[in-house]
Amino acid sequence: MTQSIQEAAEYYGIGEKRLRSIISEHYNEPFILEIGSHQRIKRRLFKEFLDQATAV
Repeated sequence: MTQSIQEAAEYYGIGEKRLRSIISEHYNEPFILEIGSHQRIKRRLFKEFLDQATAV
């Protein structure tokens, strides 16, 4: 399942600006799905990424 930036920000309680920053810092991570000029977040993979993060 994927989520838009807005949906993921609300779901995880992270600001959209910070979420976009995370995406730009980790652009090669598998939790990012690019569809044309749009970016989607793969929910399960992003949760695993957050579980391993020490700071957001």
